[in-house]
This record gives sequence, C-alpha cells and structure tokens, in this order.
Amino acid sequence: MTARDRFGAGLARTIGALPRPLQRALAGSPRVIDGQELDPEVQVLLRLLDRGSSGPSAQIESVHQARAERSRQAEVFKGERFAVAHTEELAIPGPAGPIGARLYVPRSSVPQPPLLVFLHGGGWVVCDLDTHDNACRFLARESETLVLSVDYRLAPEHRFPAAVEDSVAAFRFACENAEGLGADPSAVAVGGDSAGGNLAAVVSQLTVADGGPSPAFALCVYPVTDLSTKHPSYRLFGDGYVLTEEHMDWYRANYLPDEAAARDPRASPLLAEDLSGLPPTYVATAGFDPLRDEGEEYARRLQEQGVAVALRRHSGLIHGFVNAVGSTRSGRAAMHEAVGALRMGLARVRSRAL
Repeated sequence: MTARDRFGAGLARTIGALPRPLQRALAGSPRVIDGQELDPEVQVLLRLLDRGSSGPSAQIESVHQARAERSRQAEVFKGERFAVAHTEELAIPGPAGPIGARLYVPRSSVPQPPLLVFLHGGGWVVCDLDTHDNACRFLARESETLVLSVDYRLAPEHRFPAAVEDSVAAFRFACENAEGLGADPSAVAVGGDSAGGNLAAVVSQLTVADGGPSPAFALCVYPVTDLSTKHPSYRLFGDGYVLTEEHMDWYRANYLPDEAAARDPRASPLLAEDLSGLPPTYVATAGFDPLRDEGEEYARRLQEQGVAVALRRHSGLIHGFVNAVGSTRSGRAAMHEAVGALRMGLARVRSRAL
C-alpha cells in the first residue's frame, strides 16, 4: 500500500474503535433517507475518507485498472486479519478448465463440520480470492464451518453465463468431495455477497431444478437479483454510498452479452417463475444501497412460494460491509448476524441427519 493507503487503513481502524458518541459527534448532522438513518460510523468514514463513490466509473476504461483499484480498497479496509487453523489452495474441475479455490479450515473440535461454498462479489468483473480473504476467514472462524471460496471466471473476458457455470461446477464438486475435504456431506451450503449473492441464488435454483444435490442453506448478502430493471432504491441511493448506479451500469455492460440476457433467470434470479423447493435462505440487505429493494423483493417472493426465508435489513449500512468486517464495528455486527443465521440453518440440517 502507498503511504496514503496506510493512512486510510489506520484511520478506518481508529474510527471503528471510537466510542459511539464520539462517532456521532464526528459524523455531524444525521443523514436520514427513506426513514432510515445512516450509521454514524459509516457516515464519518464516508466524510473523512471521501468514499462516497469508490469503484469503476465512466472514466475507467480499463478493466485491469478497475481490478487494481478494488484490490487496493480491500487492503485499506481489511483491518484485523482473522485466524483460522489453515488454508489450502485447490483446483476444481470446471467446464472451461480448472477453477481456482481456497479452503478455509476453522479451529474447531467439531467432527466433520458443515461446508459453505462462498462466491465473492465484485460485479462479476472485479475481486478475487484475496479481496474476500478476510471475510471468508471471519465466516469460517465464527461459524466453525469450512469455507470453500471460488475464483470463478470474470467478465468481460468470460461473459454470462461463465460465472454461473463455474459456480454450479464448484458447488457440485463440494458436494461430491465433502468427506474428502473434511466436511459433512449433508450440510453443504452456498453463499456470497452482491454478485456472489446473485450466483448463490442461481446455484440454488439450478441445482434444485436438476434434482440435486442442492444447497442445505443459502446465504445471500445484498444480492443482485434483477438486471432487467432498476428498482426504486436506485433512485434513492444511486450516488454517494460506495456502490453507485454508474458502477452497476458498468458491471452490467461488462457481464451481459446482450440485453436479452438480462431477463434470463440465471442472470436475474428474481425473474424465475418457480421458486418453490429452494433451500432455507438468509437475505441481508443494506439500507443505503441501490440493490436494497431487489434483494428484499427476492426474499418476499421466496416466502410467498413457501421457502423458509429470513430477511434482515441493516438500515444504517451501505453496500460493502462484508469487506469491512475487520475494520468497522457496524460491518462486524452485521456479519455476526449472518454467521448466526448460517449456524442455525446448518444445525437444523445436521440434527435431522442424525
């Protein structure tokens, strides 16, 4: 990191450690939109670090540049590095060649723990195993679950449905090799954040439709669920809260091969006609996020079709709290809730298998 990045990383950790009243004082006047108040910790970070718009923009023509910038941001906000027993680099057979993956093994005395197949966010264009390393460490450590993080193919080199195909292949590999990985084959879950939450939802749908094996549980954190239209939260939070409307337009243009693909349920899982029979699902959204409404609409549709679903809106947070789990109190609290949902969902599956 540059000196400026090191300063930013230190500042993020300092702000995250401040007492709540001091965070509020530094944040200034409360920011309230749609009946929601922005968390003061988030507000002061946006104010002092000028992170109101981070990510690709119309001025970034190079995908390589966008990826480098996202990797830099991940380092700035990484914060505390969470310890696990060990990690292992794997190569998973995929439809277009080996898929890179990283297995996180927690420090746990639980024999044959559950396994979470994790699909990282990044608009299907940026991010990788390293940008989400600390989030996977946190999930493994706190849930006592093996985490298999998947380095699926990225666009625009590999447009839709390449990421979908790799994600399904990785999930099937995890199910077929669960015992060899040290996991309980009856408790293999799928999860991800943002674009990864989109892929987790799609993996759930496709594996159920083809007769399985299918996930025991799905964890979708601020997922993209509908690329065919912009829901009202785009108008409310389309600028100034890290993920912007411009970013989403850029990701969409790089991911989809044509406009027709936007209505394919493999790209927009909200548009699937039949959601019945899907695994129990936890959907977490951020209040100040253009993706808020489509994620919540997906949860409502699951509930309407008889799927066990829990929806949690973190009303004061913004998109990206998964990547700030090591540096912000608010991000860590939100991730602790996701961990609780994952533990409970997989515990129910394991108890039925006994």
